[in-house]
Amino acid sequence: YQRRVHGIIKGEEEMPKKIPKGKKVVTTTASAAKKSERTKNPLFAKRPKNFRVGNDIQPKRDLTRFVKWPKYVRIQRQKRILLQRLKVPPVLNQFTHTLDSNAAKDLFKLLSKYQTESKKDKKLRLKNEAKAFAEEMKKDAKVTQETIAERKKKNPPLYVKYGLNHVTTLIENNKAKLVAIAHNVEPIELVLHLPTLCRKKGIPFCFIKGMERLGKLVHKKRATCVAVVDVRKEDNKELDNLMNLCRRQFNDNADLKKEWGGGKRGLKSEHSIQKKTKAVEAELAQKAQAQNS
Repeated sequence: YQRRVHGIIKGEEEMPKKIPKGKKVVTTTASAAKKSERTKNPLFAKRPKNFRVGNDIQPKRDLTRFVKWPKYVRIQRQKRILLQRLKVPPVLNQFTHTLDSNAAKDLFKLLSKYQTESKKDKKLRLKNEAKAFAEEMKKDAKVTQETIAERKKKNPPLYVKYGLNHVTTLIENNKAKLVAIAHNVEPIELVLHLPTLCRKKGIPFCFIKGMERLGKLVHKKRATCVAVVDVRKEDNKELDNLMNLCRRQFNDNADLKKEWGGGKRGLKSEHSIQKKTKAVEAELAQKAQAQNS
């Protein structure tokens, strides 16, 4: 017992341990000792974090999947997926085929020149007109309010026309030259008649992404549709190019009237169908092998 605890008693040397055959003895050298000393440096010691209650702060994680989104956001997303899954008839599906970005740029470049005036600008214009007509009436006795009203009718200010009812009447009276319809009107039934009416009357039309973009032209938050009635002489060529493009892409495009939308399956349903088809193919292969043997 004493030999085991103290190692050596009364000058007796400890017996060397027997080394089994085939095993190599690893001797500790000075370099190995130095390495062990280096690893024990307290500056670089491991300090594992503890993320249990009341300890280290939890790391930031992406919690978007666990967020309870507002109801309007959920409805938007559900609607988008439903429109992909359900079969959408051509009358509704045509609204997804919007004008490409380059053509839309050219269109908005033209429409921005004929932006409607704000309330302040309109008030100023009417004030200046009234002053000018009052001076003219003083100079010339023949000039009356009726003649002034006739002049206004002959030379109306050139602005973009907006408002669903107003645009519809302009199309019916063949006064509109080009009609731009927003693709995301809610409910879509409000503007559903416009494409067919434009085709019937031979007026070029197009679908534009976003009601908000059209709303900016008329100083409103949103606008369902916009119509161009007339432009200045210098912009006639630009308008003609846009009209021809819209006729080709929308008015004379027969595929728009036939093409159905939606009908796309989700990932889960696609995987399940693939699984079933594989199982059927495997069963058929087994039957064929059995018949051959």
